[in-house]
Amino acid sequence: MTQPPAPFEAFEALDIRVGTVVDAQPFPEARKPSIRLWVDFGGSLGVKRSSAQVTVHYAPDRLIGRQVMAVVNFAPRRIAGFESEVLVLGVPDENGAVVLLKPDLRVPDGGKMF
Repeated sequence: MTQPPAPFEAFEALDIRVGTVVDAQPFPEARKPSIRLWVDFGGSLGVKRSSAQVTVHYAPDRLIGRQVMAVVNFAPRRIAGFESEVLVLGVPDENGAVVLLKPDLRVPDGGKMF
């Protein structure tokens, strides 16, 4: 099911950027299996935190150094006492488990999606 058409301004309101995971830790306190991520977006954004439900396909140590895409202008959310500052983006596999989105080639951290 697709959503009804949205104005282009709705897309322009989202600030989606690329960053590199610099730390990743198990997050056993979360209700759903998750990993705490620290993502470096470079420049003025710097390192931001995120909680991601990606444990089916990813181990914390295998995420370090990986580039990811994230919405960086949503309000922070507290998840089990952890402040998640950005929403790391992914799509479901055939079983509904999250597969992270990343650029095809290595690009500078902080690059804005357009």
